Amino acid sequence: MLRSGLFHLGAQVTLRNGRTVRDLRRENRTAVLQRLYFDGPLSRFSLGPATGLSSGSISNVVAELVAEGLVEEAGSVDSAGGRPRTLLRITPDSGCMIGVDVGETRVRIELFDLTLTELARTERPLTVDSPHPHGRYEVGVVVDHIREGVAEVLRTADVPAARLLGVGVGVPGIVARTAEDGAVVHGQTIGWDAVPLERLLRESVDLPASVPFWIDNGAQTLGQAEMWFGAGRGARSAVVVLFGSGVGACVVTDPLGPGRAIEWGHLTVRVRGRRCRCGARGCLEAYAGAEALLERWAEAGGKPPAGADEETALTAMLAAAYPAEPGAAPDATALAVLEETAEYLGAGFGDLVNLFQPERILVGGWAGLQLGARFLETVKGYAAEYALSYPAARVEIGMGTLGPDAVTVGAAILPLADFFARGGRRAETEPTGEQPAWTSTVRDRAAH
Repeated sequence: MLRSGLFHLGAQVTLRNGRTVRDLRRENRTAVLQRLYFDGPLSRFSLGPATGLSSGSISNVVAELVAEGLVEEAGSVDSAGGRPRTLLRITPDSGCMIGVDVGETRVRIELFDLTLTELARTERPLTVDSPHPHGRYEVGVVVDHIREGVAEVLRTADVPAARLLGVGVGVPGIVARTAEDGAVVHGQTIGWDAVPLERLLRESVDLPASVPFWIDNGAQTLGQAEMWFGAGRGARSAVVVLFGSGVGACVVTDPLGPGRAIEWGHLTVRVRGRRCRCGARGCLEAYAGAEALLERWAEAGGKPPAGADEETALTAMLAAAYPAEPGAAPDATALAVLEETAEYLGAGFGDLVNLFQPERILVGGWAGLQLGARFLETVKGYAAEYALSYPAARVEIGMGTLGPDAVTVGAAILPLADFFARGGRRAETEPTGEQPAWTSTVRDRAAH
């Protein structure tokens, strides 16, 4: 009787190391799920050495996960002299996540299944015809776009909201958290002064109260995605930079810890230089952000296409400076501005090398993808000139590989990481009250 009562209250039994039986079960479930997620399909036999768990623990955990629909059979493989071994994998449709990228020119919303396969997407342009002082960044407009976009992708994919593990949102600016409002965004360059974005989304978006929102800096979600699934895999340290209208970066200095967003775009590269969107002078963003780059082209006598959005205008500038037609003369004004920008970027990269000595620097963001394809080699040359020779010789500078969807993928990872940190249980069934603890372990596995 005592034994059965103790088993029933197992979640409250404290082990010698301070963990409870519930903690141990959750950790075992997490270990199996993460191995199947990155290395699967795997057999029960292979899961033992991959997780370090006993065969009995593997059997119990797998039975639970199969019964809950989180894991399914995926064929079989021959064994040495015995019966074929059944392979297991994560069930793709056992859950889904939404990733949101609040960019400078549009809000992108994507719905993914549990294996991060895209199920639906939509985009809402951010126009400059708003009466708000910062034009396209009016908070109400952004919240409405997210509300409408979430409803659209769920409707398009015919997915009930109850299946959502959460909504991840990447935003420009610094994200802090308060007990009253959750995630609060301090976006000085876009006019967001302590915007209680999480509270506003909870009040506006038509989702069950149990569906969590995870909000973080867009450069950080970009970095998260590249480190897990992109060009950062295998690196012990990296800086992932995001170029859009503005400039940001995510620094990963410990493969077992989360990356952190840094306001690299507001590093001073020229004393008493151009006025930046943040109000200061001489910031890197005032020279290398797409908005400033186009302004500098116009000030020098260039002719950006009238009425075009920033992405279209930057494409036109690059086409003018680097014409595709054989023998065509480049636009000297556009070329001169871009060449000067390459040196500013090289100096900024040199600062990243000297400060963090990363193994890799990766370029992402819609503007970064366009600019990097044209003059990354030139930027690398300047970076070598401005950085100390020892760390400069040991850093690889390259392009991110996940393309324009990297921020939304990284944002969707946030609720996914929390789900696995709980052993594949939803937040309302076993709350942790903490940031996802699974992220560092998964990043380490993804690197291999």
